[in-house]
Amino acid sequence: MRIPLPRVPLPRTLWPRTLRARLTAGLLVLLAVSCAAVGVAAVVGLNGFLTSRLDEQLSEVGVRFPASLEHGGLPPDDHDGDERGDTRRQAVGTFGARLVNGTVTNAAVVPSAGAETTDLTVDLSEADQRALAALPADGRAHTVHLSALDEYRVRATAGLDGDVLVTGLPLEPVEATVHRLELVAAIVFGVALAVAGVLGALWVRWSLRPLSRVAATATRVSELPLASGEVALPPRAPAADPHSEVGRMAGAFDRMLGHVEDALTKRHASEERLRSFAADASHELRTPVASVRGHAELALLHPGPVPPEVTRALERIAAESSRMGEMVDELLLLARLDAGRPLERLPVDLTHLVLDAVTDARAAGPDHRWTLDLPEEPVTVTGDEHRLHQVLANLLANARQHTPAGTQVTVTLETDGDTAVLRVHDDGPGVPADIQPGVFERFTRADRRRSTDPGGAGAGLGLSIVAAVVEAHGGSVGLRSRPASTTFTVELPARI
Repeated sequence: MRIPLPRVPLPRTLWPRTLRARLTAGLLVLLAVSCAAVGVAAVVGLNGFLTSRLDEQLSEVGVRFPASLEHGGLPPDDHDGDERGDTRRQAVGTFGARLVNGTVTNAAVVPSAGAETTDLTVDLSEADQRALAALPADGRAHTVHLSALDEYRVRATAGLDGDVLVTGLPLEPVEATVHRLELVAAIVFGVALAVAGVLGALWVRWSLRPLSRVAATATRVSELPLASGEVALPPRAPAADPHSEVGRMAGAFDRMLGHVEDALTKRHASEERLRSFAADASHELRTPVASVRGHAELALLHPGPVPPEVTRALERIAAESSRMGEMVDELLLLARLDAGRPLERLPVDLTHLVLDAVTDARAAGPDHRWTLDLPEEPVTVTGDEHRLHQVLANLLANARQHTPAGTQVTVTLETDGDTAVLRVHDDGPGVPADIQPGVFERFTRADRRRSTDPGGAGAGLGLSIVAAVVEAHGGSVGLRSRPASTTFTVELPARI
């Protein structure tokens, strides 16, 4: 029964991440596979060729040497006074054996010319004898491993006396040549892979230069604030060959940046016109609104009898004129902040501002519970005192207007030396989830049914002014809200 081994995925850190690295790695893998294929083919081909040559030599040798072993294990006399005369006509290492009824009776090997011993006999192990006995006497070459010698190429032939004569030649020269080829191929291919890796990396890097420029330009564009204001896009990537895929992509990217730049320019011009209109309209409306309010208040002071309906109408006119005047002032403030009007940069005691703002909020909302959590040392920031006071007043007014009576509102101030953090927390019903993403946008208004302000939920500009003023001071504002827990967090740089 085969038990499948679990597949171990390669760690992601080992995978090449960049396109340049992947192309280079792919080139090296293909080259390595090609080198391996060529090397294997060369080794297999050379081994087959040398083995066939050895088989031809084995066929030429014939059975002369093993036949000479039939005479008591000694080669026949050649009448020249040398009893080893027949071995001189055999190659060094030639093996001969005689088998009778599957039993090896004689086995010998031709020694080298400088050998000190004259004994040609070889002591074969039982395994060697079984291997020789298993050879078919068909005259074909076979490879056997003789523990007493080494790898041999042998052929067995039936003798005239009913015996089997085995002749063999060593495979050691063939194996040595093949191993040498393997070593040379490994060195050559290794050097080739190293050189190809370096040159391939340089070539891929050079080929992908337009793509690298496009990536660098895209990175610079991604770091630009495109949400608002005037945007200056970075220079386009240099032109590349339009006939290549990279060149076509670079050209398309440059054209896209051109369209984006045109759209951003038109959007900025539209925003500027809108800001100018809002600022001019707000400025122009301040006078007539104040005039309407003044005339209404003057009419209310008339000493003569005035019908109740007229008095009520005049009171509503005065109240709505006052509300409209506040809205006009808020719009004018937002327009000036959008236009980048500089704010005052003076040391501001934020602790003192919190105390004053909470005191005013306690007077405006006595049915709420107001608590403070202030550090022992005063917290000082650099900014516009009037605008920062407006931030606190708007946050506290928001908590008062959108929570029922009895709600506890906690104002916390802390600093780590670099950043001053102001939190306004209440345990009211919370901000609706569908409003939270755009709570700091202009004219975002909560459901009037959630508001406790008789005049409604306001114009929806209070929190947008908070965000604009805090951003103008280089800070940030955030909201975390759920039922029974709503927290507005303002972070300001604590610069003195």
